[in-house]
Amino acid sequence: MKRIINTTNAPAAIGPYSQAVEANGMLFISGQLPINPVLGKIEATDVTLQSEQVFANINAILTEAGYTFMDVVKSTVFLADIADFGGMNEVYKKYYQTECPARSAFAVKALPLGALVEIETIAVK
Repeated sequence: MKRIINTTNAPAAIGPYSQAVEANGMLFISGQLPINPVLGKIEATDVTLQSEQVFANINAILTEAGYTFMDVVKSTVFLADIADFGGMNEVYKKYYQTECPARSAFAVKALPLGALVEIETIAVK
């Protein structure tokens, strides 16, 4: 059985997808952009502040679904510029200090809305 997760504390989907889907004790969070959910737009202009917003959005979805960062088993990071890896990683390590999830990080040609970072997340209970 699957359950669609939706919270107003994270940005609404900007296409035909769900913020997250839970199935069989696994939570699949769609790639989160650094959109401020109150304003509905990206405010931050550097990768560090954008990464903070991305993690705030991930946290809101995890919380809504009854999960925490300790339940995260896999992250996929998309960067508009691989040179921003260090700035993103400084924020990332605030959330994952022990028993870190598996992770992939890629530079991509472009991200929606001109974002510098997008992170998708899988958590398991």
